[in-house]
Amino acid sequence: MTLYLKAAEDGTSVGDCPFAHAIRMVMAEKGLNYELRPSVDETKPSWLVEHYDGKLPALRHRKEAYVESEVICQYLDYFFPDPNLTCKEKKTKAAADEAVDGFFPAVATYFKHTPDGDEDDVVLKENLEAALQKLEDHLEGDFLCGDQFTLVDCALVPKLYHMKTGVKEFKSGSINFDEQFPKVAKYMEGVFARKSFVDSIYPEEVIIWGWGNARN
Repeated sequence: MTLYLKAAEDGTSVGDCPFAHAIRMVMAEKGLNYELRPSVDETKPSWLVEHYDGKLPALRHRKEAYVESEVICQYLDYFFPDPNLTCKEKKTKAAADEAVDGFFPAVATYFKHTPDGDEDDVVLKENLEAALQKLEDHLEGDFLCGDQFTLVDCALVPKLYHMKTGVKEFKSGSINFDEQFPKVAKYMEGVFARKSFVDSIYPEEVIIWGWGNARN
């Protein structure tokens, strides 16, 4: 298997894509061996450009290729089911999906907005806090689906990493997670220590570089 993903500023190391990070967490959870190919436009393989519009992340497994992160994660969980990362209960899965719905768009619009601290910025901060409150209200067990670590967690954790880094770097620590959202803060502490996250992490500086470009 080969995973093609966004490269960092140097063009060769792993970039800041949280969707690729989610895939790597799934692969780490399952102990899968794969080749990592950070890519820029000039280094994307011709088949990816010609048949998939150059979309990243992209997984190549034997003769098959997939370019949507959610599809890739489901593919990996289906063909490599140990451990199984699909939420066992449909109702629980639906509740988890609802809890994270709209979270990353709220992060993105808040981070991209400048100047920081103006009236619009305050509204965007409140939108993110509302999304965090929805997550806070949902969390009961260790993970989004209770005591089972699932694909939903793999998708969310990298986005939380972006959020925590960006709030500190771009928004002067405007949200106090420990005080405002203690369940979310506890969740982040636990999942950020998880081996699959640690083994697939990239430096905060890469996140700052990525969002810095989006803010210009």
